[in-house]
Amino acid sequence: MRLLKGGRLLLLLKITLGLGSLWMLSLLSRPKTSWDPTYFLSYSWLEYTDADGGPETACNCSEILRGERQALEQAKLLTLTEDFRKSVHIPDEYYINATKDCREFKLSRKYLTLPLSQEEEDFPLAYSIVVHHKNFERLLRAIYVPHNIYCIHVDKKSDPSIFSTIMAITSCFPNIFMVSKPVSVVYAAWPRVQADLNCMADLYEASTKWKYFINLCGQDFPLKTNLEMVRMLRSLKGGNSLESEKMPEGKKSRVTKSYKIVDGNIQGSGKAKEPPPFNLPILSGNAYIVVSRGYGRSVLEDSRIQTLIEWAKDTYSPDEFLWATIQRIPGVPGSAWPNTKYDMSDMNAIARLVKWQWHEGSLGSLEAVYPECHGNHVRSICVYGAGDLKWMLEQHHLFANKFDMDTDPIAIYCLEKYLRQKALAELH
Repeated sequence: MRLLKGGRLLLLLKITLGLGSLWMLSLLSRPKTSWDPTYFLSYSWLEYTDADGGPETACNCSEILRGERQALEQAKLLTLTEDFRKSVHIPDEYYINATKDCREFKLSRKYLTLPLSQEEEDFPLAYSIVVHHKNFERLLRAIYVPHNIYCIHVDKKSDPSIFSTIMAITSCFPNIFMVSKPVSVVYAAWPRVQADLNCMADLYEASTKWKYFINLCGQDFPLKTNLEMVRMLRSLKGGNSLESEKMPEGKKSRVTKSYKIVDGNIQGSGKAKEPPPFNLPILSGNAYIVVSRGYGRSVLEDSRIQTLIEWAKDTYSPDEFLWATIQRIPGVPGSAWPNTKYDMSDMNAIARLVKWQWHEGSLGSLEAVYPECHGNHVRSICVYGAGDLKWMLEQHHLFANKFDMDTDPIAIYCLEKYLRQKALAELH
């Protein structure tokens, strides 16, 4: 009897071990196509480390993110050193060569090739990225997940090396594509809007699943993980989040006079412009938006909006009023009533965190909207430095603008490292 029981136990043990081995073998051999928590039980290989070639050996990101003075001073000195900037620069040739083996490229650059949660997989996002700058791959890596969809617009004026590099990178991902109708972007003119409209149309046709549309440029960078974004967007309950408020007096000439593009620059034509169609109130906003799929459908199909678009093509900086105005048209999904009580500033919207030079001030100043820039200014906009990170991460915005690898690579490196660690910590 005891021998019989012992034999049964031995048989049961063998079966258990056999099934366990088969289970492990199946995990290793089956294709990873959807969320699988077992895949991330050991995820240390996805963390960014010193071996990845970042500047962490020369600076301390943890101290920088806490705003510690000595670490910030060290970071500032490093960014002024040409040898340091060269040491963290990734040349175009690297991407051209590395992407010849897409699998190895994604592994070495530590892209997230599986959803980190079912919650994220069930709430895909659509991105339009208008690129004219070399920060592209760092931005893409920071926001990439396989269930989102990405349309890339490269300015037709861009250097051929930038175009070739971005083409090589996007070819490695099935959910990233180049826009079908690229344009030559002109600052403050209609083509800047057309670039996003073309991507919006391509994204709408490419997938019926995405929930929200987010447009970016190459100098943006996320302040939230994908999971944090999904939860914030769910909380909008179909609403949109973008700057939309009364047009300041100083900007009204942008929509009351006619403008045209001459030799690649926008110039006044000297002609007065007809009033907006349907007596629509023209609202002030900015180029960057977080809007529902329904908003996108209205942009592409609503005859009122199509008429507004045609009217806006000879205005100055139409990206800074078109989206804001559409957001206040009754009947547009997720829109707000045009009454001023429903105005939303850029600081209250979640779309983009931008520091304008004239709104900066000393810490604690009641007149200042935000603390002084720790980087430098381009067109009165702060190009962030490492010293801005602590304040930025305390804000509710999904993305911030502007970043520049050539100006302060440490700001981008510490931010991307922080976001990756946070994304992986969310698995627990």
